[in-house]
Amino acid sequence: MLEFVLHHQRGQARRGTLRLRRGVVQTPQFMPVGTYGSVKAMTPAGLREAGAQIILGNTFHLWLRPGLEVVRRFGGLHRFIGWDGPILTDSGGFQVWSLGELRRISEQGVRFASPVNGDKLLLTPEVSMQIQTVLDSDIAMQFDECTPYELERQGQRHRTTEAEARASMELSLRWASRCRDEFERLGNPNALFGIVQGGMFEGLREHSLAGLLELDLPGYAIGGLSVGEPKQEMLRVLAHVAPLLPRDRPRYLMGVGTPEDLVEGVAAGIDLFDCVMPTRNARNGHLFTRWGDLRIRNARFRDDPRPLDPDCGCAACRGFSRAYLHHLDRCGEMLFPMLATAHNLHFYLDLMRRMRQALDDDSFDALRKRFAEERARGVD
Repeated sequence: MLEFVLHHQRGQARRGTLRLRRGVVQTPQFMPVGTYGSVKAMTPAGLREAGAQIILGNTFHLWLRPGLEVVRRFGGLHRFIGWDGPILTDSGGFQVWSLGELRRISEQGVRFASPVNGDKLLLTPEVSMQIQTVLDSDIAMQFDECTPYELERQGQRHRTTEAEARASMELSLRWASRCRDEFERLGNPNALFGIVQGGMFEGLREHSLAGLLELDLPGYAIGGLSVGEPKQEMLRVLAHVAPLLPRDRPRYLMGVGTPEDLVEGVAAGIDLFDCVMPTRNARNGHLFTRWGDLRIRNARFRDDPRPLDPDCGCAACRGFSRAYLHHLDRCGEMLFPMLATAHNLHFYLDLMRRMRQALDDDSFDALRKRFAEERARGVD
């Protein structure tokens, strides 16, 4: 089940509502990443408090641990992890891609050794759909091959050629058709999204989208960005592809990115985002604020009595000083990643809320300009 209502559009930026089996998602929206069924350092209640409306889980990792039999006993991923809102699951394609030389790709699928116990495994489009059906995620993603920005050949790195990107993209298209067929055979009541690939080549991206449109899927994603390419290359491809996606279907930009990327993605017409950056950076003492990024490990914060961000309403900013957070981090206290993650996710989700409000008020361009100026100013 999926229903997408586009309320209005300001330039390319869109404001909509996405209705799924387990809830309503206001777009544009950011999805916190819970790879193993858990957004690190956050409880489901904490996610709700931060403003999360939908989260992401990963097919590859959940397949390996805890395994499908465990999840099946709970009737799906939602009950197993205690989250009653919508969930999107990645297909496992990116994780398989990240295994590098440890995997072998063929028309059938991908063979690899489990990083958990060394078991020889085969992940195919059909298996990915079967796993995601057991997980019962509200949005399932097609199994694809992520076209890399660079390839390694004989120990040397080189830019992916157009011919190499074409072969990868066409394989993903054939896999998309198999995913759709298996998804329908299984009677999965949720929604399946296709993924536009094609590397840095606009023509290949258009070819990929044309093939996916023939499958008439409920939503479409842009994959293969933020995989090592320069920022301007990413923005160029995004600006070309996003406006070509169907106007009446949700648009998802996979694995991107920084707060600035979110603003530029919304400006390009994207509805959904995910990235590990807010949670991963939090655990490493890298905190986002309206006035720029803050490295809490820096000695200058050792006796700073101010909150991280005086404009933020998260638990870390409401109750604690920069000095205390610096102390927790330096001592390795468990409370630090909890507070830091809550702060970074609150920042990301509040940024999305502010953009939705600006789209409703027809003030998005002003917000975009002001946001860039404030972030460039830097933290006091």
